[in-house]
Amino acid sequence: MAFKTEYEFELPRGYVDDNGTLHKRGIMRLATAADEILPMRDQRVQQNPGYLTIILLTRVITTLGELRAIDTRVIEKLFTADLAFLQNFYREINEMEVPKVHTACPKCEHEFEVDVSFIAGMEEA
Repeated sequence: MAFKTEYEFELPRGYVDDNGTLHKRGIMRLATAADEILPMRDQRVQQNPGYLTIILLTRVITTLGELRAIDTRVIEKLFTADLAFLQNFYREINEMEVPKVHTACPKCEHEFEVDVSFIAGMEEA
C-alpha cells in the first residue's frame, strides 16, 4: 500500500471568486515541518498569531476548484464554515493514525479489524 500524501475535500459552502464562480472541491497535502515552522517568521503571524492558520492553509492546499493559485487572499475570503472545515480537515489528515489490529473470531474464524484508539485513551488516564 502506497503512503498517501494528498487528500481530496469538498467545502461545505465553497469559495466564490471575483467572477462569481464557485469552487468547492480541492486537494490538501500532508504538512511538513517547514509548513508549520516557516510561517512563524512572517510578520503577519507575529502581529496576530491567529493568522498562522491562513498561511498554513495556503501552503498545504494544492488545488481548489479551477483556481490557478491559492494565496492568502483566497483563504481570507473563505466563509467561516469553510475555514473551520479546513482547520478540522488539516488536523484529521495530519494526526497520527492509531493502528488497527487484524484479528479473527476464535469460534467462527471471521476475520476483522479492531480500532484500538480506545487503548491510547486509557494510557492517559
